[in-house]
Amino acid sequence: MKEVLVIYYSQTGQLFDIIQNIVKTVKETDIHITYHEIVLEKPFAFPWKEEDFLDAFPDSFLQIPHRINAPEPEVLNKKYDLIILGHQVWYLSPSIPVNSFLKSEAAKKLLKDTPVVTVIGARNMWYQAQEKLKRLLLECDAHLVGNVALTDRNINHISVITIEYWMLKGKKDRMWGIFPKPGVSEKDILEATKFGHPIKEAIKTDDYTNLQDKLLKLNAVKIRPALIPTDKRGNVIFSKWAALVMKKSKAGEASRKRWLKAFKYYLLFAIWVIAPIVFIVFLLTYMLLYRKIQKDIKYYSSVDLK
Repeated sequence: MKEVLVIYYSQTGQLFDIIQNIVKTVKETDIHITYHEIVLEKPFAFPWKEEDFLDAFPDSFLQIPHRINAPEPEVLNKKYDLIILGHQVWYLSPSIPVNSFLKSEAAKKLLKDTPVVTVIGARNMWYQAQEKLKRLLLECDAHLVGNVALTDRNINHISVITIEYWMLKGKKDRMWGIFPKPGVSEKDILEATKFGHPIKEAIKTDDYTNLQDKLLKLNAVKIRPALIPTDKRGNVIFSKWAALVMKKSKAGEASRKRWLKAFKYYLLFAIWVIAPIVFIVFLLTYMLLYRKIQKDIKYYSSVDLK
């Protein structure tokens, strides 16, 4: 009997739907699936209140762990042939619940010397968040063997509007009856079953050598090269803002809220002004940087770590 553990945090349920569809085609009589949902001792509410969403920024970006509920003993005291890890992106980093889990002693025990397939459900920019997750997996002595990343297919600024509507209203419908539905499309979620076939084959043969190549042939990862420099630049700026907010927080809650509000206005400026400028620069330098862009696409499609 092969043992597979699915570890996930899915605030809206979208990521869990993706994982369930993948697992549908993995599960067989000789492959046993166990689920572990990451649960914080103090959970984040959904839909978000705007102030709570902003307040999560420093801890999320700086990867400060929160207290989580430990896995049940029957989950923890077992060796797994594969772990499927589902994660979301918060502020260009792995979500606080997933980051908190990966920094726990339970994660070190479960993941040690174990193949891992990551499953991402994100708006669009997940590249640097996945790099951070790769390092956390490395610290747990885990072996990343595959990655599936499903994103919102709408253009950047449309998805900003629809995701904000979903986060703050809790409704995954067409805003005002005009905008597209937020998040990963239902078609992509339903078709995630196709990724289970090569994963099941790898489990049965204990050979994960070419699993990512097989997943890529099924379009498990779609890189938008124009977002790579935006993601990198965003991480540089966010690091300064996160450090500033944490410093100002020492002066009290009112100071923290004031600087988080300032960050909110910067974020709006970055999305609507800076990001388009970065995109224009990307287009103007595309031919000059063509070889580097192709190299980046290959790297971020892989499970390698620089």
